[in-house]
Amino acid sequence: MTGDLSQIASSLYEGDEESVSDLVQKLLNGGAAADQILQEGLIAGMDRVGKDFKDGVLFVPEVLVAARAMHAGMDILRPLLTQSSARNVGKCVIGTVKGDLHDIGKNLVKMMLEGAGFEIIDLGTDVDPQAFVEAVREHKPKLVGMSALLTTTMQNMKATIDEIGEAGLRDSTKIILGGAPVTEDYAMKCGADGYASNAAAAVDLARALTA
Repeated sequence: MTGDLSQIASSLYEGDEESVSDLVQKLLNGGAAADQILQEGLIAGMDRVGKDFKDGVLFVPEVLVAARAMHAGMDILRPLLTQSSARNVGKCVIGTVKGDLHDIGKNLVKMMLEGAGFEIIDLGTDVDPQAFVEAVREHKPKLVGMSALLTTTMQNMKATIDEIGEAGLRDSTKIILGGAPVTEDYAMKCGADGYASNAAAAVDLARALTA
């Protein structure tokens, strides 16, 4: 079984959706636990993808292909993981702030976080601060991720963090910011808990903040 788990990780890295699906189903048919397949197969593969993306070995297109392969395996595992109440890392609410319709970076971070075991509540783009507040209140996430690609919409990051605070929810969740014009200094001035310059860094930061 160890060999098949390693092969899942390798096939995911290569973006081979069919191989990932077939191997996941083979292991399930053989009695393997869904959580073990998730942790030692899919997440192990995405960890390797994340490392090589950070090191410049892989680029966005390769990461997107690998993420699709991960989703092919997750589509099979998800019902079983729900039934068994398999442990996940925690919930993360993610969205692009009000006024900003860009989502490529957000979607990449979303897929990388899913690959790391987070349960993602994706609010989409052009998300009003109050929508973030309502999502935090409803889902009680460990983490909130906000992105912006425009300097004109960056100000809505602080406005959203302020509204989460005014709702009395700030202490219950960690907030990370990202996006092309965003800097670590700006994130700190907004009152965020961290800043990530790319999707791989976002996974490392998310793990550190929710450990």
